[in-house]
Amino acid sequence: MDKATFAAGCFWGVEHKFRKLNGVISTQVGYTGGHTENPTYEEVCSGSTGYAEAVKITFDPGKISYKQLLDIFWSIHDPTTLNRQGFDVGSQYRSAIFYHNNEQKKLALETKPQNAVTEIVPARKFWRAEEYHQQYYEKTGRTGC
Repeated sequence: MDKATFAAGCFWGVEHKFRKLNGVISTQVGYTGGHTENPTYEEVCSGSTGYAEAVKITFDPGKISYKQLLDIFWSIHDPTTLNRQGFDVGSQYRSAIFYHNNEQKKLALETKPQNAVTEIVPARKFWRAEEYHQQYYEKTGRTGC
């Protein structure tokens, strides 16, 4: 198994897109890239913690490659808008790839669109979001952020 961590706006929708893929073993939503300990959703939403709403994916590279995950990442959001996805505005909604090894970094840089503002940075501590955020669409029947 391998891991991938992406931020592409509201983590509910991002998680939903990746959960459906063959080869994705599990997903969890949470916060990464910030500077406080054990952040809460409210703290992250304030924009003062430096965290991004992100999805950590465990996948089977024998069934789906990291490159395929990147292709989906680039296609499900607008990587050209700084700190914004649709109506969601703030650094917590930024586009970012948190790579777990040098091969992931290389592939992220190779596939990054020329006009993208997406951060490509090493994976850091991932704080799992509160339980009510996990698989939010499945729990609530909602279909969009």
